[in-house]
Amino acid sequence: MPITQFLDSPKFDPETNRIMAVAFDMACAALQLGDQSNLINERIAKRTVEHADTGELNPDVLCEAVLREFCQHL
Repeated sequence: MPITQFLDSPKFDPETNRIMAVAFDMACAALQLGDQSNLINERIAKRTVEHADTGELNPDVLCEAVLREFCQHL
């Protein structure tokens, strides 16, 4: 599932969108979510965008930040 369906603002440039997509895919793969459409994927996408919005543009760091949050709630 691409992250683009969760992006509700055109404020990010194409490279930032690509970076967020990579981080989103990495997080979904790490959580073994596959290509399903559900609330977890939506939450991962939203948190990825929120972290990128703070200026973080390293996909590894974005992914780790999101995974850290999800692991705290398990």
